[in-house]
Amino acid sequence: MAQQTHSTPDTSHLFLVKTADFTVTGDGRAAAWNATSWVTLPVREAPGKPLATRMKALYSDKGLYFLFDCADRKLSVTYDKDYEPLFREDVLEVFLWPDTTQTVYFEYEISPLNYQWPVKVSHSTGRYQGMPVRYEDKKLIQHATHVEGGEKKSMATVTRWRAEFFISYKVMGSLIRKIPQPGTRWRGNFYRVDHDEGYTTWTWKNTGLNFHNYYKFGTLVFR
Repeated sequence: MAQQTHSTPDTSHLFLVKTADFTVTGDGRAAAWNATSWVTLPVREAPGKPLATRMKALYSDKGLYFLFDCADRKLSVTYDKDYEPLFREDVLEVFLWPDTTQTVYFEYEISPLNYQWPVKVSHSTGRYQGMPVRYEDKKLIQHATHVEGGEKKSMATVTRWRAEFFISYKVMGSLIRKIPQPGTRWRGNFYRVDHDEGYTTWTWKNTGLNFHNYYKFGTLVFR
């Protein structure tokens, strides 16, 4: 993949460029990614030496594409299936809140070993309630990971890992009133959690003590 310079972190707005649909491979080698720039996720809390984390996002007529690039030293993961509590180990998290009139948003988690946990999060009762999103059509969410400097296995020593995934509008269901067009705005946020040297987090938009403060999410602008 072509090398690009890091953009200055902007934790208020992320601009999404439109693309034709492409194949997710995990390493981000698709030419479509050259149309947009890397965004650095600032470190929120780090007991040890922080590691560089950056991401990109695109959208198509069918859904959203995400690419994360994470410098790392060890894959601190043990879960070996989908729908496990991945947030307790090394993980990436994407929060999407398409309709701000609702108190429900979509959360997607993916581990370095390519296990996932898609969930709808409701705050309708004033408390966090997660409802796992299960689906049969594998085209609705496509995901892959890529590891460098070691093997893709639990507790392996590595130098970095990447995650690339596609989330269709269909899988988000009633959270989306209409397909995004240029000018459409959603709210959202992006996180990374790592456990190599204690609990370390990266946050695009700082929401305070709770990742789920959805009213503090940043803005995704579709171009």
